[in-house]
Amino acid sequence: MGGARTSGRRAALWGGLSVATGLAILILKISDAINPQTAYIFAIVPVALMILCFRASLEEARAGSSVSKPGIRYVKGIMASSLAYLLGLGIALWIWRNHDPATGVTWLLAMLPILPIFWMLYVMGRYLAEESDEYLRHRFIMASLVGLGFVLAIGSFWGFLETFELVPHVPGWWSVPIWALGMGIGQAWQSRRGS
Repeated sequence: MGGARTSGRRAALWGGLSVATGLAILILKISDAINPQTAYIFAIVPVALMILCFRASLEEARAGSSVSKPGIRYVKGIMASSLAYLLGLGIALWIWRNHDPATGVTWLLAMLPILPIFWMLYVMGRYLAEESDEYLRHRFIMASLVGLGFVLAIGSFWGFLETFELVPHVPGWWSVPIWALGMGIGQAWQSRRGS
């Protein structure tokens, strides 16, 4: 049990560092302190930290006595689909911004991050269908609802500010990272409460 708790703390540390470095890079890019190419290079850091977070989460899942086989499959599936999403998004944006592709190629580029999102949804649905432990299903659903709450609250807040031209436009694809951040906070909150 102590090993699972240590892995859980490491997962939270790596996840927090990944989000913090990602936000720092975003702020530097928006403020023009770094150029877009430098931002892409620096983006390797939060991605590497997220990989460490996923590895620690997998260790926690394997060490935990209450983790089921569907839970371990879920962690692996989310890890793979999240990395595919990050890579697809980065590759698509870089090619689109730097190579002015034809319309047909642009449609294909747009699919690079979209397909992993569908994969994530499949992994989540499969986990809910296969998980027999009601307590674990409940925790998963509660964390998902916290993530959904983040998307609705932040999206509405920003949308109204954008409507009144107080802030710049933010692309809709930000809903996935915001939802994931909210879900992670929901999971951490439940773990901290012990519920």
